[in-house]
Amino acid sequence: MFSGGDYAEVARWLANFVRSHAKRENLRVEAALDAEGAREGNSYGVRLRLGERLAPPAGQPPLELSYGDVAASRGSLAWCTALAARVRALARDLSAGDRGSLKSA
Repeated sequence: MFSGGDYAEVARWLANFVRSHAKRENLRVEAALDAEGAREGNSYGVRLRLGERLAPPAGQPPLELSYGDVAASRGSLAWCTALAARVRALARDLSAGDRGSLKSA
């Protein structure tokens, strides 16, 4: 694995990572990564979308990840495992009751 990278490269990696792990719970779940505006160069906001539903919901803050933490930790198996578990839990919650789920809860 590798660590480091510029903001855009880390954002691409994070979007792919989140999408991949969310889809392990439900193929219809999409990743929404906020990396623009005040966040640019500093942090990422992650949400999952299934139809009109979001996780975390629109009234709550997204999953917040700092650029420095993601860039430094994306080469760590333990860190990636923990993030994958968080993403998959969000996807399971979002998919609860959805008949198109890849796996049952």
